[in-house]
Amino acid sequence: MNDTTPPPDDEVTREELHRRAIDFRGYRRSDGLFEVVARLTDTKPHAFTPPAESRTVAAGEPIHDIVLRVVFDADMVVRAVTPGMQAYPYRQCVAGGDVLQALPGLVIGAGWTSEVRKRLPAGEVCTHLREILVPLASAAYQTMTQFRQHLLHATDASGRPAKIDSCYAYGASRALVRHFWPEHQRPAQGED
Repeated sequence: MNDTTPPPDDEVTREELHRRAIDFRGYRRSDGLFEVVARLTDTKPHAFTPPAESRTVAAGEPIHDIVLRVVFDADMVVRAVTPGMQAYPYRQCVAGGDVLQALPGLVIGAGWTSEVRKRLPAGEVCTHLREILVPLASAAYQTMTQFRQHLLHATDASGRPAKIDSCYAYGASRALVRHFWPEHQRPAQGED
């Protein structure tokens, strides 16, 4: 695999001001369900005092250390959501996950992001828990890949494979479409 990391810009120097790390881990559980555990951490290389707070977070210590567990079944239906806050800037933050109990029953799939935003109004939920939920859907799909191979050839109402144009690699003009569904491949723009 080729390294596609952007080359460094050696003409400028950089001073790190903030670091955010987000980690997703997907699991198959012994009870037949699946789960994704997400963790978001924010740190700074210098001491930080949150506005209106008297305590100071030491350099390198987490300002946010937030964990979110989403349990779902083989049909991608959310069964349980459990937030955890190990570090947070304000006393009030710890209650920012209470509204997540609006998510069980929601299907991880088309419309996920808009439904999350609808069920979790910005002023009623921790911003970071809400923003973790958007890419968590993709992590859930990756967790289920080996159990959902049959969906590669699912079709829409017109008989066209649903996978076509679902991402860059499965673009209608690309080699994967030519390999799996040559009758649905279309020439790349500018080609005849």
